[in-house]
Amino acid sequence: MTATVIYSGKLRTEATHSSGEKIVTDAPKDNKGSGEHFSPTDLVATSLASCFLTIVGIYCQEREIPLSEIRIDVEKIMAANPRRIAQINLGVDFMKNEWDETTRKKIIAAGKACPVAATLEHQVLIEYTFK
Repeated sequence: MTATVIYSGKLRTEATHSSGEKIVTDAPKDNKGSGEHFSPTDLVATSLASCFLTIVGIYCQEREIPLSEIRIDVEKIMAANPRRIAQINLGVDFMKNEWDETTRKKIIAAGKACPVAATLEHQVLIEYTFK
């Protein structure tokens, strides 16, 4: 089992991972919720960024490529009829990582091939910008 999710009322859920960690979600303000926590669709968009970073970390670790902090700003754009995620924009800032251009391209390709991106690629437009 991966997780258990319960509805706790007022358009809020609580997910408990098999490790015991918890995530609370709310419906967003633009969909009758309080927006006090991540919405389920926020988690999808955020999971894409987390997956990208995890795969980049694995790629660099396996090749002994130095890796310091990376920041990704996530923007989720919703569509209507049906309500769904239409686009996710990831602004990737490699910060103090000083890779040569060949290494940088390989790292980006590895991140873009993460499992969440592969799951979403035919359903959601994913746009990347890199600093």
